Amino acid sequence: MPFNPFNIVHKRRYWYIISAILIIPGLISLFFQGLNLGIHFTGGNITEIRVDQSVTTAQVREVVRNQELTDRYIQESTDGVFLIRTEVLTEQETNALLAALDEELGGMTLLRSDKVGPTIGAEIARNALIALAIAAVLMMLYIAWRFEFTKGLATIATIVHDVLVTVGIISLLQLEVDSAFVAAVLTIVGYTINATIIIFDRIRENMVLKRGMKVDQVINISVWQTLNRTVNTSLTVLFVLVPLFIFGGTTLKGFALALIIGVTAGAYSSMFLAGTLWYDIIGERRRKRLVRGEQS
Repeated sequence: MPFNPFNIVHKRRYWYIISAILIIPGLISLFFQGLNLGIHFTGGNITEIRVDQSVTTAQVREVVRNQELTDRYIQESTDGVFLIRTEVLTEQETNALLAALDEELGGMTLLRSDKVGPTIGAEIARNALIALAIAAVLMMLYIAWRFEFTKGLATIATIVHDVLVTVGIISLLQLEVDSAFVAAVLTIVGYTINATIIIFDRIRENMVLKRGMKVDQVINISVWQTLNRTVNTSLTVLFVLVPLFIFGGTTLKGFALALIIGVTAGAYSSMFLAGTLWYDIIGERRRKRLVRGEQS
């Protein structure tokens, strides 16, 4: 018998409260300030430079405004690296801005210069939402086919939980959201469903092996049996993501942070929410039939 000091299902109210504490501030942030959408969604120019001298964000902003441009976003990174986001610029305006930055800041090195039109940005945003919707529907159908519809509902609930936690924290921090963030969210969705399937598969096995045992006890045993696998897998992924976040540079920081949040939330939700949500969804009558060995 695995080490199981407490019944996870019996303490499900605590898990729901913890999830509410994680999600509600993010929802409030999304409602009042939204996401800090990057040029991949809104259109515009993004310029990344490394300045040779010690300068401040205010100095960089002054140079941009002297070119009669509107700075939507200027972020200082490490080692004198600045990320400058403006409206869509022509080639002449871009060259003029780079020349002014080089002259007035005492020398600089261009690291990146990207341009996305507003039409393309709107299309990327629409396609991202469609991709997330299709992924959710297909995964629910897969879970319903492999297990049952109620487990599919519980899986979708855990996925929504992890996505809301991730998106909410990104909104609170007002980190820039670009196309890489969409890739991170889809990765989180895949990670969550993988961890949840493993737990539901163990629950299904134990419902047969431990026939007559109460459903909450079967869920509890199943979660504790898969605990080592869930924790070890999550830690292995985090061992890669944390250095990527620290040393990956400005471009990868948002992507890596989103994955760190999502993987952590996914480990929590697969252990403490998936089985308990299914327990509440099926109701008391269904639980009694399962104890008697009836599958429907």
